[in-house]
Amino acid sequence: MAYRVLIVTADADYGRALQGMLGAAMAGPFSSERVGSLSAALACLPAGGIDAMLLELTLPDSQGIETFARLFAAAPQVPTLVLCVPAQEALALQALQCGAQGYLLQGLFAGYLLAQSLRSIIQRSTTEAHLGLERARAAITLDSISDAVIGTDLLGNVDYLNVAAEHMTGWRRDEARGQPIDQVMHLVDGETAVALINPVRLVLQQNRPMGMSAGTVLVRRDGRQVAIEDSAAPIIDLGGRISGAVVVFHDVSEARAMAMRMAYLAQHDYLTRLPNRVLLNDRIAQAISLAERSGNAIALMFLDLDHFKAINDSLGHAAGDQLLQAVARRLSACVRSSDTVSRNGGDEFVVLLAEGRDMQDASVTAQKIIASLAAPYAIDQHELRMTCSIGISVYPADADSAQVLLKHADTAMYHAKDVGRNNYQFFQHAMNVRAVERQAIESSLWQALERQEFILHYQPTFDLQSGAISGAEALLRWRHPQWGITLPARFVPVAEECGLIVPLGRWVLREACRQALRWQEQGLRLEAIAVNISALEFRHADFVIGVQAILEETGLPPACLQLEITESVLMSDAEASAEILHQLKGIGVRLAVDNFGTGYSSLSYLLKFPIDVLKIDQSFVHAIGTGNGNGVIASAVIALGTSLGYRVVAAGVENQAQLDFLRQRQCHEGQGHLFSQGLAGRQFAALLRTSECPEADGEIRAEVSS
Repeated sequence: MAYRVLIVTADADYGRALQGMLGAAMAGPFSSERVGSLSAALACLPAGGIDAMLLELTLPDSQGIETFARLFAAAPQVPTLVLCVPAQEALALQALQCGAQGYLLQGLFAGYLLAQSLRSIIQRSTTEAHLGLERARAAITLDSISDAVIGTDLLGNVDYLNVAAEHMTGWRRDEARGQPIDQVMHLVDGETAVALINPVRLVLQQNRPMGMSAGTVLVRRDGRQVAIEDSAAPIIDLGGRISGAVVVFHDVSEARAMAMRMAYLAQHDYLTRLPNRVLLNDRIAQAISLAERSGNAIALMFLDLDHFKAINDSLGHAAGDQLLQAVARRLSACVRSSDTVSRNGGDEFVVLLAEGRDMQDASVTAQKIIASLAAPYAIDQHELRMTCSIGISVYPADADSAQVLLKHADTAMYHAKDVGRNNYQFFQHAMNVRAVERQAIESSLWQALERQEFILHYQPTFDLQSGAISGAEALLRWRHPQWGITLPARFVPVAEECGLIVPLGRWVLREACRQALRWQEQGLRLEAIAVNISALEFRHADFVIGVQAILEETGLPPACLQLEITESVLMSDAEASAEILHQLKGIGVRLAVDNFGTGYSSLSYLLKFPIDVLKIDQSFVHAIGTGNGNGVIASAVIALGTSLGYRVVAAGVENQAQLDFLRQRQCHEGQGHLFSQGLAGRQFAALLRTSECPEADGEIRAEVSS
């Protein structure tokens, strides 16, 4: 490929001589054309394709440096050699300062020198063009990336910033150039605010890449601080020598904040912002380690809200969450800043009382917590009240590890619930025995229904005037493979806690209805069979539908079924109870209020309940003849029930004096060990055939086989 050369000279002979030199074989691949004026030269330039120019500064239409200036302005990318006589050498030097690539003195160069000079300036111009393009690309690239880039010379003075570096440091490029790197890029420790050595300084000293220490913060020119991460490296020239350094860094404030937030959430409860189990276990372990060295004690409190589920069920989970947040605030206000309040999950909280807490101190804190949580809560325009049960374990008396300490506090908390809730209990090793038994009961209960280990016994109810059997109450028993016949007091509370009470209650209801129907088919007269209904069953969403389905399934007439619900269950939500009772009455079953007198019934609500029977609680029957009220409450209940048209049944009749008292006051029915204990189905059928009420001498009594 030939280089195209434009020769600009008014001397035609001289122009032809130059063309001859370039056209010679040894000159190389050149093609040329001559023009004799500036205007002609300017006319050739717009078309492009000219690789170099040979220019005389004296032309018909232009003289001196102005000639070069106008051509250079029109085509600065075209390299130009100035042609002049020795007398014009000063003018040629001026052209060099204005951008010319060189000059040749007329008569003092040969053709090969002209060709060599042209090849040199063309190649150099091409190289510079490529370099310029690369620089432009590099500048565009560096300005478009998000990482900040700062370059320095060997002294550590800034000679380059990209756009990101300008934004991050607050320094403009022209202002930063020549400034020390430590001034433009001021670094401090994020925790101590102590100034740090810029990694550029270390790179220039050690001639190797360097990283930035963790937690480094950049102090901007306006004083604001930005968390950054960076790396710095030396700049090596073609000779392998270090000529400067470059540092690349970026803002990690959001990433660092996110990491801190993730670390926080990994150790804290999302709802209450209290420490969670992970952080609690770590703090317990630290507290134990510290107490072990000092010989002091620590206390751990396991706290559970009483009947919290009722809040969620009635007002919704949003209200429940607000209540949990309020509880968390009150708990935190009850302890020292060195203590830890943690949410264990659900409505369970754990309080770690730090070193130096003794039993008395733990008692005072527990009392303070119980009193604080008992105060009313204003949640969604509702005034709510909440109590709690607390279990306390102490290191080193009760356990020597975080896991066991928590387990024992949990065990003590369950004991607090068992003895009435809204109290606190210290762990005692005897509780472990009960806890182990509870676990054994729970694990066995789930299989007991499938294995048909449950049975029913039946305790007769007698008409106190005629002496005839008027009904039977179904009593649940568990025929345990190892324990034998087990009474409900041992397993029903566990069944309620583990969610088995509803299916177990439906089994009792179905089995009792089947048995009553079998007795009817055998010709045995029985007015009704009574089945006790637990609170969880009664409040279950499909309880009424379930009762109706069982009656239809078994074929027992509804009037032959008596459902017994305790007074406390009915009065816990009297309006809802009245609605459920009316639905049951619509089916046709009989309804009884059990344990009457132990609750706080309102007479107005009692009249709203479509009940048939009042059962006097056995504690009032036992008071007859003891001097402890001498049966006053029993007399009042009988009078109240009779006046309201209810049938009154006395539970727990155990001696003749009680029986005589009840008969004198016209109590309708009675049941208890004076008459009979609970009987298996066949034994009860045999008793039905006699249909006779035994007297106090006990000569005629039904016996329960062992």
